[in-house]
Amino acid sequence: KMISKKVTVINKSGLHLRPASIMSQIAQKCPSTVEFIKGDKVINPKSVLMLMAGGIMCGDEIEIRCEGATEAEDLNTLVEAINSGLGE
Repeated sequence: KMISKKVTVINKSGLHLRPASIMSQIAQKCPSTVEFIKGDKVINPKSVLMLMAGGIMCGDEIEIRCEGATEAEDLNTLVEAINSGLGE
């Protein structure tokens, strides 16, 4: 069973190259399956290119979904990363 949480992207430039690469490094450390949902797009945040192609901008609400043995921990890690502004 998958768990999910909605979060609003707060960093000014959205998930462009630098924040996207930070996000993808964090996501790659998560053992569970991770997806970002923006509108009708399903984005694999473990891929920098997919994150950037997702066009996630400041103020966008995305849904983070995790599934796997460490899903709760991974979801918290990813939500905290987005809420921290990813270094911006």
